[in-house]
Amino acid sequence: MLQCENCEYFSRDGKGRPVLTCDPFGAIKEPECLLKWQFLRLDQLHRSYEALLDLHRRIAPLQERMMKHMERELDEADQADTWKRAAEDEDGLHDDDDDDDRDGARPWR
Repeated sequence: MLQCENCEYFSRDGKGRPVLTCDPFGAIKEPECLLKWQFLRLDQLHRSYEALLDLHRRIAPLQERMMKHMERELDEADQADTWKRAAEDEDGLHDDDDDDDRDGARPWR
């Protein structure tokens, strides 16, 4: 079996990790090369996922503060609109009886 260090498609990155530049669809010398290539891609995927999780951990407190701020803003907007609902209730706009309406038609429909 050919060792990766002896292959022309093998190199190492700046951190000393192995990098395979072979093409799994054409430039594979031995069947074991494909397994190694898949293992390295899986490792790369895992590192990317860990970096994404780290980013989400750093952003989580900011997201939590933003959600609390948005909830507070929505609550304040609801409280500010209570006078509108109170005025509508006093005017009888929410009543279902048609005795007040002219010709039985409601103007907002």
